Parts: sequence; structure tokens; C-alpha cells
Amino acid sequence: MTATRPKPRRGVLDIAPYVPGKSKAPGVAKVFKLSSNETPLGPSPRAIAAYNSVAPHLHDYPDGSASDLREAIGRAFGLDPDRIVCGAGSDDLLHLLAYAYLTDSDEAIHTEHGFLIYPIVTLGTGARPICVPETDYTADVDAILKAVTDKTKIVFLANPNNPTGTCLPFDEIKRLHQRLPAHVLLVLDAAYADYVVRNDYEAGIELVATSDNVVMCRTFSKIHGLANLRLGWMFGPAHIVDAINRIRGPFNVSGAAIAAGVAAIEDVGHQERSREHNTRWLAWLTEEIGKLGLKVTPSVANFVLIHFPQTKGRTAQDADAFLTTRGLILRYVAAYKLPNALRLSVGTEEANRLVVAALKDFLDKKAA
Repeated sequence: MTATRPKPRRGVLDIAPYVPGKSKAPGVAKVFKLSSNETPLGPSPRAIAAYNSVAPHLHDYPDGSASDLREAIGRAFGLDPDRIVCGAGSDDLLHLLAYAYLTDSDEAIHTEHGFLIYPIVTLGTGARPICVPETDYTADVDAILKAVTDKTKIVFLANPNNPTGTCLPFDEIKRLHQRLPAHVLLVLDAAYADYVVRNDYEAGIELVATSDNVVMCRTFSKIHGLANLRLGWMFGPAHIVDAINRIRGPFNVSGAAIAAGVAAIEDVGHQERSREHNTRWLAWLTEEIGKLGLKVTPSVANFVLIHFPQTKGRTAQDADAFLTTRGLILRYVAAYKLPNALRLSVGTEEANRLVVAALKDFLDKKAA
């Protein structure tokens, strides 16, 4: 039978579109957007100045290799710039990795509450996403290894994970890698690595540097506060970097993003202030929300996952609606198979205190 219109490739129409968190509360004068894990301190003033400096050159194409940015990243982390690829956010790089290494007959593994982009990029290539269970909202290495078959080509692992905020110690990451077949690509998504203060954590630089089948993805959207510019980077083996450079867009990073990224990564003081703010208020939110009788999953990132009962009037959806009337926008995470939870980004002191007070009012009101 002759097709009457173009048809997308197999798997595309099986994709549930990514839906970002809401950002508005109609009728509320002041809104605190705590749904997207954005830094409350904003970007470095140096990054803003660097961004503005590009304005007279908007007619010029950017450096297609983002060499200044790759060299700045290399200096910051002690890496070979030739083994770094920059992209329009780490999402861009995840898409490119899937496009380069997956075909129709392949499988890619992700965990139960992992980043929604993983099954999206997998299905977009026609490959099959394999979802494996987590243990206590944390990736389970044994469950991942059990799911590996001859068809497995990629394992996507967010560490720390979004939206749970949990992470695996580096020894577990090494154990996973050691037992993976050599042809399987381990993608370590370390978007929230800059916030982790645990001694047993490592973002993956060491493993990438000594392996042929591991890459690490990072972002400027979180601690650097450049989410609006869409900027990310990947460190990988030379042969994988070569493959990605062959298929990425020739100007996939704007000149403004390059300039701001260089300034941001060189402003170590701003990063430290952002990390210190997060460490303080992450602990405070976890303790204070716990005092209200709500379970909070221990987090190492810049957000907390709050669990609500399924009792009518006290559910996550009820809490979300109540908080929205106060101008407090959290992320309802049912799409992550967490229908009874809300994700709360660490905000300013004012926002953090308002959320705890509003949650207390919500629970007291429902109890009454």
C-alpha cells in the first residue's frame, strides 16, 4: 500500500514528549520558581559581562570547535581539550551519543527514576529503552548488569540522579564498568556533580581517562547558572569524541554561550558561594520538611524529593495545587513514576522558608 504522507521512523511516535515543569502561578503577584533546579544565586557577574560583550558580533558565526571553552574546561579540570566536546546543553550531547551508537536492533538501559531524556533519545533512534528497577530510589548496579544482553549498546546513568537526588559511590561505578562488556558505552551524566560534597563520590573523570567505553557529560545549567544559554560538555575517549564531532552541528554552541561559559568556569569564587549556599539550605530543607512528618529522600544535588501520602486531600497533587496558590512552583514528578512526590529545588532563603511554612499550613489545614 502506498503511503499518503511521510511517516516518522519506528519508535518516534512511541515517545512521550518531554514536559518541563510549570513556571507560572496565575493570579499570584510574586512567584518563586522552584521546579527546574536553577541556581538561586544566578550566574557569575563575569559571565553576564562576557555575554554582553558578544552583542556587537551577533552577525558573526561562532567558533565551530568552541576551542576557547574547551581549553578553559581543560584548565579547570586538568583535561586534554581535544577529548572534550561542547554542545547546546548536555541534552544535545545525549542525543548525539544515541544517534552515533544506537540502531534499530539495539537496546539502551536506564534506571526506573532516571532522567526522561534517556528513553526519548533511545526511541528516537529506533532502539529499545530498557528500564531497570532502583533500590531506595537509587540506581542498582546488579539490576543494571542483570539487564545487559547482546543487544545492549549504551547504559545511561545519572549520578547524582534527577529527580531523586541520590548517587552511587565511585566504587560502585567502577564495579559496574568492570562487569560491562567492552562494546557497551557507559554514559555518566554528572549534571549535578558540582554540588556533591561526599568523599566517596567521583564524577567520572578518572574512569573516562583510563577507559575506551566511558563518557562523562556535564552542564553549565546548574551551578554556573547558564540554563538559558543551553551549554554542556562531554569528556570522552578520542575515538568517541571523533564520532560525535562528525555528526554534531557545525555551530552547535553560540558565541555568547562560549564567552559566558569561559567566564563562568573561571569564576571559582562564585561556584564556591553557590555550593556553600546549597549545602546549607539542602540540609535545612531536609530537616525542616522531615519535622512536618513528610519523607524526604536524602539528596546530594540541589533539590529534594518530597513524598506525600495517598490520603485524599493530602496527596502530592493536592500539595502542588496549594503551594501554587502561594506562588511556590514545585515539580510534580508523576512522569518519573513518582506520582506521590514533588521535587523542590533549593531556592533563596526567602523561598526556602516560605515553602516550609506553606507545607506546614497545607498539612495543618488538611488535618483540621
